[in-house]
Amino acid sequence: MTFLRHLAATPHRSFFLLGSLQLIAAMLIWLMVLEGTTASALVWPASAFHAWSMIYGLLPPFVFGFLFTALPNWVSGHAIRRSEYLASVALIAAGSLMFYPAMFMPGLAPLALALHVGGWSIALLALLRVLRTAPPGDNRQPWAVWLTVLLGLAGDAAFLGFGLTASERMLQVAEALGLWAFLTPLFLAVCHRMVPYFTSRVVNNYVLIRPYSALWAMLAACFGHALLIAAGLNKLTWLADFPLAAITFWLIAVWGIRRSLHVRLLGMLHIAFVWAGVAFLLSALDSLLQLLGRGGLGFAPLHALAIGFFASMLIGMASRVSLGHSGRKLECDALTWRLFLTIQLAALVRMLPDLFPEWIDYRIASLAGMIWLITFAIWAARYAPFYWRPRADGKPG
Repeated sequence: MTFLRHLAATPHRSFFLLGSLQLIAAMLIWLMVLEGTTASALVWPASAFHAWSMIYGLLPPFVFGFLFTALPNWVSGHAIRRSEYLASVALIAAGSLMFYPAMFMPGLAPLALALHVGGWSIALLALLRVLRTAPPGDNRQPWAVWLTVLLGLAGDAAFLGFGLTASERMLQVAEALGLWAFLTPLFLAVCHRMVPYFTSRVVNNYVLIRPYSALWAMLAACFGHALLIAAGLNKLTWLADFPLAAITFWLIAVWGIRRSLHVRLLGMLHIAFVWAGVAFLLSALDSLLQLLGRGGLGFAPLHALAIGFFASMLIGMASRVSLGHSGRKLECDALTWRLFLTIQLAALVRMLPDLFPEWIDYRIASLAGMIWLITFAIWAARYAPFYWRPRADGKPG
């Protein structure tokens, strides 16, 4: 079929289509849980369901679609083989889509997660082959990215362990690895490489600044945060988060955010990176407040990270890849820009009840979920057809 032939033409097409479905399915079911219509029927605790679906179910398809496309270019290496990316996406899709009925059918979750872990393993080995066979060069950053994917696999496997044992300790480790050893350091490493590079292609007389010392310090801080959380030392994560926030805000300044906002497709990346600094600062303050016995900031730091940073960067990067690799101009249209701004609203709305619990009802979380659902449903309707149609410029791929 022509549909399948185009979908299998390049790695990002099938992975991004799966991710587009996950953007809608994960939030749709979570809204049903928030509204109380399905919470009592879940096999897992609602928080565990939400953690896996958002950390491991939703973002990895975009991660692998991006890395399978970009990483071979970074190292001037061999392309990912079609057999590798099709086998990987097939297992990850089977596990991801089976996960939702598994939440209502006892005994099915371990099978869904085992399939997902299997697909992740194939992806990890495919990336490893590219790195090991690449010509000599400075490939430190790609190897660092590969390490975060390895730690993500460990977190996914820990969730499988939770599904088999119902161990709260295993769940804690899985969440810590997913957020702070996989997604956050991976997003930071990609930003460190791509944001100044894209800026240099647009801004005149731009000085490209991306020191490895800053990257290694950020990755070390992320891994330190993950270790503290896994050890149950949540009140001490400020030791990692304050330095992480300081480096992030320094990079925001030297990367020239003000000079970049006139190009929307580039401005989205810079704005999303600002959310990273905000999230790290809020996380540090939350930890310090807990240490001082002054309560905390609830889930506000988490949602600044997950919605503000991850979701905003996802729109920016996935839109760029989808446009560029479908033979279209790298231009952000008015619709995509409005969707990006709407996700900023979703992040703020979701943070409000945690930041101002005495004044704002927690039920507003459902409103943030609805904003997310509508925004990404429109985004998927705009970009998903690119993945099963031929390139607009008539070129292969």
